[in-house]
Amino acid sequence: MPVINVEELTDLDKAKMEVTQLKTEVKLERAKTSKCCEEITEYIQSGAEEDPLVKGIPEEKNPFKEKGGCVIC
Repeated sequence: MPVINVEELTDLDKAKMEVTQLKTEVKLERAKTSKCCEEITEYIQSGAEEDPLVKGIPEEKNPFKEKGGCVIC
């Protein structure tokens, strides 16, 4: 897809681009926010048991744990 410099377009070209974009957007299927939120919540809760950000990473499997401390005497 070529890069278009909008500043170089005429007002008519800009209007045509906007109409094309609006025609594309009007075809999109819309969903109520309340329904989407319920589905997202269910999805998150269904995977919460395996999620390391929720459950935590076991120390023996944690690749980022400190191997040893630095001691300055």
